[in-house]
Amino acid sequence: MSSGSVRFLAPSVPNSNRFSTRLASATSAQTTATTVGAARLEPRVEEREGYWVVKEKFRGGINPQEKVKLEKEPMKLFMEKGIEELSQMSLEDIEKSKLSKDDIDVRLKWLGLFHRRKHQYGRFMMRLKLPNGVTTSAQTRYLAGVIRQYGKEGCADVTTRQNWQIRGVELPDVPEILKGLAGVGLTSLQSGMDNVRNPVGNPLAGIDPHEIVDTRPYTNLLSQFVTANSKGNPNFTNLPRKWNVCVVGSHDLLEHPHINDLAYMPATNEDGRFGFNLLVGGFFSPKRCAEAIPLDAWVPPDDFIPACKAVLEAYRDLGARGNRHKTRMMWLIDELGIEGFRSEVAKRMPEQELGRSSSSDLVQKHWERRDYLGVHPQKQQGYSFVGLHIPVGRLQSADMDELARLADDYGSGELRLTVEQNIIIPNVHNSKLQPLLSERLLTERFSPSPPLLMRGLVACTGNQFCGQAIIETKARAVKVAEEVGRRVAVERPVRMHWTGCPNSCGQVQVADIGLMGCMTRNREGKVVEGADVYLGGRIGGEFHLGDIYRKAVPCDDLVPLVVDILVNHFGAVLREREEGED
Repeated sequence: MSSGSVRFLAPSVPNSNRFSTRLASATSAQTTATTVGAARLEPRVEEREGYWVVKEKFRGGINPQEKVKLEKEPMKLFMEKGIEELSQMSLEDIEKSKLSKDDIDVRLKWLGLFHRRKHQYGRFMMRLKLPNGVTTSAQTRYLAGVIRQYGKEGCADVTTRQNWQIRGVELPDVPEILKGLAGVGLTSLQSGMDNVRNPVGNPLAGIDPHEIVDTRPYTNLLSQFVTANSKGNPNFTNLPRKWNVCVVGSHDLLEHPHINDLAYMPATNEDGRFGFNLLVGGFFSPKRCAEAIPLDAWVPPDDFIPACKAVLEAYRDLGARGNRHKTRMMWLIDELGIEGFRSEVAKRMPEQELGRSSSSDLVQKHWERRDYLGVHPQKQQGYSFVGLHIPVGRLQSADMDELARLADDYGSGELRLTVEQNIIIPNVHNSKLQPLLSERLLTERFSPSPPLLMRGLVACTGNQFCGQAIIETKARAVKVAEEVGRRVAVERPVRMHWTGCPNSCGQVQVADIGLMGCMTRNREGKVVEGADVYLGGRIGGEFHLGDIYRKAVPCDDLVPLVVDILVNHFGAVLREREEGED
């Protein structure tokens, strides 16, 4: 077995109706081999004193974030205990030095800490690593305790990468919080900036009667590898930009593989051996959104981690570090051509070889995507999982405490987070279902059967906390969905996603209806918050990125526009309104 590899037993899977991850056609820039000179294939980084830095000869034209990394290695705040000293400094003293100011505004993101300078000066959002979205009641209680101490400034969000973010954190508390996280088996390390983000997997892993493979061992391996078991792994903390990865285990593609930099798609080779075909390059950004494309590569479980390592090293070594809008991995793939990029990955594999992709994909293409909200039977006889709708993913400390209690009292002390910002309670014995469904938290807050227009509602943080967001999203998303629901009746869920800015953390391009924040003018010519409206995004086997439908719509005009879209494109029916009702 090669270094960094691991063995897994192959799952038992059907062989019919397989979904091919090969695209029938791709752009010529992606599919042709591009002739690249040897000089371009020289790595742009080198290792110095245990950390990776851009070589001096390649520092011309690098972006400001790269300069911040060169001025001081961000990982030293964790690996060399720099956070201990920084946390004892007053904000007034920190502001006196560019170096320490960059520490709190930029470098602390390597520890998962995001200073909310614009809207919560002196407070931080902390992003956790939660592979596969699996968390325990003890972890949930600990996080609830952290945000509780910050009163109205503290809250938590379920993110679109199956993860927790907690808000209100103050710098002097960070060292103790980091110790507390470690005590319950959590880490926030390497969860922001130019790092590998939370590994996404099937939220129903291990309990889904129709799963292809249990993704939990794989996503755990990814997280352990990337962070060196939460000790810090500087080999992959100086990427050109952020990097997303997922492991697919469901026919439903609940993992959203097409928007990840690397996606593992289950497939068997010609000998019937289980492994993964690889997709690469999917991403959203203000200037470009790209669907992941096949690398034309299949890897067995033994090479699961070596393949990830090789892709990361190729990106780290060769990725551009100039214009931040053109530094995601797909830009490198475009430059080298898919065959050129594949060659660079192959030479970084343990045996410098990479097998071609298999035609025997295990994901069924013509599969009706299931809804995990509500009560559903598990593969374990006599047990069910219960999917709860968390409106736009926002929770308070009391909510988290209650969820932890319910997981203990009715399940196995476990919760599952989803990329749609919802939560699943698994392993509920069927004899306990009715008492669980009668719990106040489910009847009043987090319903297992929300209205159809609320079921698929997703919203980023918005300008309540995020300095990059142009508009408020979470409260507005709920308000608009509720008002639209009073005006029309729909027969099926319609996924509406909100994002506060073009970074698209709310992933509006994959929604049925997407709303991206902008500033515009209303009918009176006044500058107001607005949204660009997207239409037609699809997820699952028929994945498709949505297109712009209407630009710069004032937020006050969104309700009638969404009503019109639902009637004309989704078969909604106008409700009869009482006389005198607005």
